[in-house]
Amino acid sequence: MTAPAQAPATAPIAGAAAISSARSFVRVEVADPRVRPLLRELGDEYSARYGKNAHSELARYPDQEFTPPHGGLLVLLLEDGEAVAGGAFRRYDESTAELKRIWTHSAHRRRGLARLVVAELEREAAAAGYRRIYLTTGHRQPEARNLYLVTGYTPLFDTEADPEATGGPLPFEKRLTSTREATP
Repeated sequence: MTAPAQAPATAPIAGAAAISSARSFVRVEVADPRVRPLLRELGDEYSARYGKNAHSELARYPDQEFTPPHGGLLVLLLEDGEAVAGGAFRRYDESTAELKRIWTHSAHRRRGLARLVVAELEREAAAAGYRRIYLTTGHRQPEARNLYLVTGYTPLFDTEADPEATGGPLPFEKRLTSTREATP
């Protein structure tokens, strides 16, 4: 797999820089100050849903796993620079990227922003040479489960079973078309 050209950490991403005149994606590192509020709120929400401190789980992977050439972290900004959504991918295996930390700030939900984040992460992963996406979501996150189902992910679990009864993560996958394969 050939590494894609690396853009500066805060440069707008080509091809998706302007979803609309009010939003843009930027590549960032985990330490970027725009990421902290999103991860803090994500950890707080996971802690409330699962009854245990989830902040350490969010820090489980080394930051460099979410940097090129094998990973990436994207933040969706409003025109005023406010970070409202984001997500990351990391190498799962040679041909598979794993999506992590898909998140929309609670004040900006139900606007389709998570769909935009997932689509942009898929484009980035395909550009990095991945042919498949793998991800898991928690059994107490029906919004995430529905997001992945409506965006074309194949559930790797029984969708008729009670998610609470499984108590474990709900895995999904999706095949990608590499941007290298799509160009003549």
